[in-house]
Amino acid sequence: MAGLSVKHLVGIKDLTVEDIRLIFETATRFKEVINQPMKKVPSLRDLTIANAFFENSTRTRLSFELAEKRLSADIVNFSSSSSSVSKGETLLDTINNLIAMKVDMIVMRHPYPGAAHFLAENVEATIINAGDGTHEHPTQALLDAFSIIDKTKCEISEMKIVIIGDIMHSRVALSNIFCLKKLGAQVMVCGPATLIPKHIESLGVIVEHKVEKALAWCDVANVLRIQLERQQAGYFPSLREYANVFGINKERLKAANKKIVIMHPGPINRGVEINTDVADSEHSIILEQVENGVAIRMAVLYLLAARN
Repeated sequence: MAGLSVKHLVGIKDLTVEDIRLIFETATRFKEVINQPMKKVPSLRDLTIANAFFENSTRTRLSFELAEKRLSADIVNFSSSSSSVSKGETLLDTINNLIAMKVDMIVMRHPYPGAAHFLAENVEATIINAGDGTHEHPTQALLDAFSIIDKTKCEISEMKIVIIGDIMHSRVALSNIFCLKKLGAQVMVCGPATLIPKHIESLGVIVEHKVEKALAWCDVANVLRIQLERQQAGYFPSLREYANVFGINKERLKAANKKIVIMHPGPINRGVEINTDVADSEHSIILEQVENGVAIRMAVLYLLAARN
């Protein structure tokens, strides 16, 4: 079996369709592993992986950590708040110090776009981007696409998928667009005009500002978290107004008069971008996304380790 074409996972843009399919095939096998009584395999027992999170994270960090433990890797958890970064040390010096301690792979989340790409060009260890600013979040896009296939049993190329919410500031949205378009999906973005980037149509997506029309069009709706810190910037009048105009609730789903798969990358603001009666309904695969996230990250770690 051929391996990945890349040494690092910096962004979806760097992956080929064959790479994505290989990750999905590998994740399917690992999903079987993590659903067995013995959830651990010795695949990476000789590797040391550092989780370097320069930005707060719960789900992604725990998902990567679980994936690493399931593969029997040695793990070092690192946060900027308790490191020399707070004393003025550069990112490159910090990571090179970790590598000098014989760390083989770095899983990094950073607030600045391009940080993972910078490291991939300047260090020897394998870099996995766990989110860089508003740029990319490749493993989230991979687990989202994998979850759609797992739920619908259809090829992505047969699907109409809408991403709803703050498209402008979302690394999840950008990576999802890249991934879904590579796999042949029809992709729409929907949200307030103030939160849709200009010229996003150049990425091959449809723009829609009426959530009712978006739901009537799609097979799958991926609902993004409204970042509460953005509220101060005045992109929309209020959270209540956003919920009234763009929030996904049972009434809107019923009006669409079709079966729609509902997704959310988490954490959820219940009652803002999505109501509890949808998030916990039979339409939702939110918890399946969480489970699939561990399998996808196991696959990425395993395949990159084999590549290097």
